[in-house]
Amino acid sequence: MLLRTALRSSSATWALPFLIAFVLLALGDDLSSWVTVGYWPSATANATFALPFVNAVCAGVAAWEVARFTRGRVFDQTAARGPLAITAPVLLPVAVLGLLALLAALFTSVSAAGVGPGLPQPGVLLVMIGLLLANILVGSVVGRVLPGVLAAPLALVGSFVVNAYPAALTLWWPRHLVAGGLDGCCAVDETLDPAALWSAGTFAASVSLGALALIRFRGRLLALLTALALTAGGTALAAHLARDLTDSVVRPRPPAALHCTGSRPTVCLWPEVRHPTTVDRATRTAAARLQRAGVPVPDTLTMAARPGPDASKLGIPTDATAADVPAGVASGLLPETPACALRGAPYPAADAELPLAAWLYATAGEPHPVVAGRFGAPEAALARKIRNQPRDVQLAWYEHNRDALTTCGTRPDLDPGKGTR
Repeated sequence: MLLRTALRSSSATWALPFLIAFVLLALGDDLSSWVTVGYWPSATANATFALPFVNAVCAGVAAWEVARFTRGRVFDQTAARGPLAITAPVLLPVAVLGLLALLAALFTSVSAAGVGPGLPQPGVLLVMIGLLLANILVGSVVGRVLPGVLAAPLALVGSFVVNAYPAALTLWWPRHLVAGGLDGCCAVDETLDPAALWSAGTFAASVSLGALALIRFRGRLLALLTALALTAGGTALAAHLARDLTDSVVRPRPPAALHCTGSRPTVCLWPEVRHPTTVDRATRTAAARLQRAGVPVPDTLTMAARPGPDASKLGIPTDATAADVPAGVASGLLPETPACALRGAPYPAADAELPLAAWLYATAGEPHPVVAGRFGAPEAALARKIRNQPRDVQLAWYEHNRDALTTCGTRPDLDPGKGTR
């Protein structure tokens, strides 16, 4: 069959504008709202949100097209070409349909991310293509055994359930077989765990090989047994590869990519930060304000996921402006909730969490209206009252309440003028 004939006669050609419109209009917000600005891995992985929808449509179209050929008894005729050679031109327009739809999803995510020079994450692209082809091949097998009016809806609904439903399970490994966790990648300080890609890639390859065996050898018992063995074995291997994954498919990004400048403090930024000079200058200004108030500032302020010794987290987005930096510096100095409180022990210092954070943010340079909007008007008012006290009173208030937040047995002292509350 000539390519132009296949494209003209295939229902995939008619489905193309509707699927593209669905991806751009119905899925556009989901594909663009959670992407990390400037970060290629996030832009690429976020496009996988469209996979269940695209795979389902392509599986249904493939089932319909192959059912048409089966109804015409094309596969039962004596032919110079084998079943795979006959099926390939039928499925080619369906593959083009899916690839163009995934390209639209990737374009939406990449546009929202505003990434600079670079390329999409190749592992994610291969997994997307592999799962797409697996769904198309399985849909074609359904079209070989059922009439089109049954095969198309069964393949469409079945594909969507298999691709989308595992994300709702509390058992983690099924979702990773169908790349159900990739769209949660990644913050700028994270990178994809290769186990998630290997798991989905292995599953897609095993299902594709099983479907190809059924297409090549048709209704033979050996073909069915081979397909079952390939699919079951591949699924077991894919589940084994995903055994250590939870709902997250990310791991800390290697800090070697950080760009570090200056000393006391050294400021370490990811290369994706859009305005590094502005951020560096604002970070040093915020650190100097805190130091003048007597707050100890570590020697290194870094965007790394896990700051090392004598370093604190600089929690800012990649498109941060100077106004975002004081909050990013202050947030890294807040103490973590102690383990005793996480276990349910009484934690009286919890009352000091918001006032202490408000004072720290305001001291770093965050404007009062912003502090009030973030932590509440009473907390911002208390922080302003403390900041009007002498420096030694402020520092003693900060140190007492900060120490109280690290234990479960110390009561906070929120208002030095009124005693402990």
